Amino acid sequence: MGILSGDPKKQPLHYGEISNIWAYLFTAKGNYAAYQTFLNHCGDQDLKKQLEDGISLIKQESERIEEILKINGIALPPSPPERSYATLEDIPVGARFNDAEISAAISGNIAKSLVACSTIIGQCTREDIAMLFGQFHMNQAQAGAKILRLNKEKGWLVTPPLHTNIPTKN
Repeated sequence: MGILSGDPKKQPLHYGEISNIWAYLFTAKGNYAAYQTFLNHCGDQDLKKQLEDGISLIKQESERIEEILKINGIALPPSPPERSYATLEDIPVGARFNDAEISAAISGNIAKSLVACSTIIGQCTREDIAMLFGQFHMNQAQAGAKILRLNKEKGWLVTPPLHTNIPTKN
């Protein structure tokens, strides 16, 4: 029988897996609280739907990761408190996040999540963990495609300088 063969769930996690899984959960919990706050600031209904979908996805992923960490005797990262609800009109104009800023933050978080998932997949010795983060990666990629489409539709996409002066062959 080979090294680390058999039921992957009975295999130990190595310290790199533990550290990065724990960090992923810690970041997800922060994003969960941020998205709850963003909902209070958001005026665009399509963006609100993206935030609600993001909150739901984070909750699902967090529950799966918490289960793995608990089973392996790893303390969970702290959770920020649930955010209270407010109406957009209750937030002073100068203190509000605008919809384009919220969308940019979501886009950045998705990009970071994709990198984190890829890192965890690449370092895993446990196939079940690699497969789980493969699913998370796919979910994040789909969320990224949706927010990209929304950014384009709403005119919120900020691009780097575009190379439009392409030489032609004679």
